[in-house]
Amino acid sequence: MTSFAEVFGGEPDGVWYAPGRVNLIGEHTDYNDGFVLPFALAQRTTVAARRRLDSPQWTVHSTLTKETVEIDAASAAAPGALTGWSAYVAGVVWAMHEAGHRVAGAQLFIDSDVPLGAGLSSSHALECAVLGALTDLSDVDIPVPARPRLVQRSENGYVGAPTGILDQSASILCQAGNALFLDCRDLSTEQVPFDLDAAGLALLVIDTRAPHQHTDGEYAKRRSACEAAARILGVPALRDISNGHLDAALAALPDDESRRRVRHVVTENQRVLDTVSLLRAGQLRAIGPLLSASHASMRDDYEITVPPVDTAVAAALSAGAYGARMTGGGFGGCVLALTDAGAVDTVATAVRTAFATNGFTEPATFLAVPSQGAGRLA
Repeated sequence: MTSFAEVFGGEPDGVWYAPGRVNLIGEHTDYNDGFVLPFALAQRTTVAARRRLDSPQWTVHSTLTKETVEIDAASAAAPGALTGWSAYVAGVVWAMHEAGHRVAGAQLFIDSDVPLGAGLSSSHALECAVLGALTDLSDVDIPVPARPRLVQRSENGYVGAPTGILDQSASILCQAGNALFLDCRDLSTEQVPFDLDAAGLALLVIDTRAPHQHTDGEYAKRRSACEAAARILGVPALRDISNGHLDAALAALPDDESRRRVRHVVTENQRVLDTVSLLRAGQLRAIGPLLSASHASMRDDYEITVPPVDTAVAAALSAGAYGARMTGGGFGGCVLALTDAGAVDTVATAVRTAFATNGFTEPATFLAVPSQGAGRLA
């Protein structure tokens, strides 16, 4: 594989990383000021980087695309000037400048084993790793708790994707062996123990190979629908509608689509709270029905699943999984299946068989291990 030395000559000043993530439960609740429960994966993006003293430019090489891109100050100052993977790098520079930081020019060598387009937050892993590198190389002080919001600003303001705060928070703040309970309104967090091995369980990730895109219109439509419903209901965000007041809220909405979108968000917030309570009590198996109910809500009320995703969930449940759900923004991506550790192969085989029967591309599978958030390797 190509190395930093082969592309740039010499050695980097350091190596930084940020992991991908899966969201255990709490989908499309983050931009509604709600609750989420992600954890970081062992799969991660690394950035070997060296400060440039000659000019305020950022030369970026990706091992995945085998491209080298030059980002100059003009491009980094103009949202939308770049597209594709380099826009995520330029967006971090832009967001740092917007926050008042002087950003040193740098040579950046990017590698990753986070699957692309699978809903595992490969783009945010890239942004968070780049932010870590540029923060250190520029000798600026950006407190770790403030970094997720800066990365969100990069994605919203430069890339043009209306994402919430979930993915960035998971990539930066998660701790190994835990899920991150995040209140997306006040950004308070709790590390919730999630020891699958001790419980004799495994969380199988099924990459359906049905790629998704957050920058397409459907994600933005869902967000706009939620914001419009909140205005009609007279609340700052749908997080302010409790389960107990859901029926009254639904009755006040003008159409069935709005009612379905609101019902998903309100009930999903409650499922997150219930899941956290079970994990605190060490009842990991008991979260299975909540995972499955979350998927049904995404399929029927939020309408963000696709046939390969639904097929994977149904096959996993039929093979004995305690629960299964799509994870990520939707319209493709990955499914999580909570199983006994000894049943992983059985569940994976059932999913592959179902995909073959339906003529879908063969899925990829791996086990999710709650891992450490972003940091510096060298």
